[in-house]
Amino acid sequence: MYKRLGSLVSYSYVHNSKLLTQKHFRFIHSEIEPTMSTTSGLVIPCKAAIAWEAGKPLVIEQVEVAPPQAMEVRIKIKYTSLCHTDLYFWEAKGQNPLFPRIFGHEAAGVVESVGEGVSDLQVGDHVLPVFTGECGDCRHCKSEESNMCDLLRINTDRGVMLNDGKSRFSISGTPINHFLGTSTFSEYTVIHSGCLAKISPLAPLDKVCILSCGISTGLGATLNVAKPKKGSTVAVFGLGAVGLAAAEGARIAGASRIIGIDLNPKRYEEAKKFGVTEFVNPKDHDRPVQEVIAEMTNGGVDRSIECTGNINAMISAFECVHDGWGVAVLVGVPNKDAVFMTKPIIVLNERTLKGTFFGNYKPRTDLPSVVDMYMNKKLEVEKFITHRVPFSDINKAFEYMLKGEGLRCIISMEE
Repeated sequence: MYKRLGSLVSYSYVHNSKLLTQKHFRFIHSEIEPTMSTTSGLVIPCKAAIAWEAGKPLVIEQVEVAPPQAMEVRIKIKYTSLCHTDLYFWEAKGQNPLFPRIFGHEAAGVVESVGEGVSDLQVGDHVLPVFTGECGDCRHCKSEESNMCDLLRINTDRGVMLNDGKSRFSISGTPINHFLGTSTFSEYTVIHSGCLAKISPLAPLDKVCILSCGISTGLGATLNVAKPKKGSTVAVFGLGAVGLAAAEGARIAGASRIIGIDLNPKRYEEAKKFGVTEFVNPKDHDRPVQEVIAEMTNGGVDRSIECTGNINAMISAFECVHDGWGVAVLVGVPNKDAVFMTKPIIVLNERTLKGTFFGNYKPRTDLPSVVDMYMNKKLEVEKFITHRVPFSDINKAFEYMLKGEGLRCIISMEE
């Protein structure tokens, strides 16, 4: 059983039979957090950005966050950012609209307390929450070829925890739904331990937070799946954050030519920072873009990565790779009813089509090494960060994304 910590109204706290003020509570967390938890087993009142209705501005309110149960971890979110997936479900364009809800899944934080059975994380650890997980026991987790955990694979419909089918968030006793098992638009959140990657405590959380979703997805699609050789040619369809991360992967791999394909000509200038050497706008041509690329590259590119989810772009990405050795990787998520069509002879001519989920990274096993890539100055993260806002201005992050401004907006939870 756990004790209730304080009141949403008075913000007074009871700990070891002592009454703690809000000032003391903050002091405890800022000074002692890395080595011990003074709030383990207690309900923590904190601020969270609540989505009450589809497409309506988030409302920052005081919520109560229950302690973690078996195989769960409660973390203090330090920084979070807005990913297009949050926007998609906030607009209710996803599968089943579920409100009220606390969105957010791209973030970095510090472990506040751990539930029963958690042995690989402890209070003070720096972690990245991930929308998918790694239980370590299923066939996928034991396979070197898959990261699609049976237990913790992404579930956009679930608004509760796996352990007991209940939410850890509430307002005056009313449950608030989780999102992707992470809900990082809250000062504190509870997450399954299998969805947390422990990272170096030296990594700056206000930068590596963006590695917990989109950037790693695009980067891994190139490095882990497409695997371009040094000097090869690579085409990237879609120059949003994920596509630019794919281009970054091609740059790291030593590709000689990185061709960016996008309907927005303004994106080329920004894409140059990520290694893109040439730009093609399909609207500028009166024939399929795959034919244009094949002509540019003497028969086709060595590798292509599709990051839009548009079916026509997917077909173009596959048909623009060179016969004999060309590999196309699909990253973008299409409409569930969409159908991919191409001529079988293209497959028989030894082209390969692959799909990827989260860049084929196993969250707990592989993400720490992605952070290390940044720390070793191999991966350039800062250029993805175009805006920063305090938590109180979280709706500005949505405005930036809706207007197509910038790549990633970092939201600081500590104003």
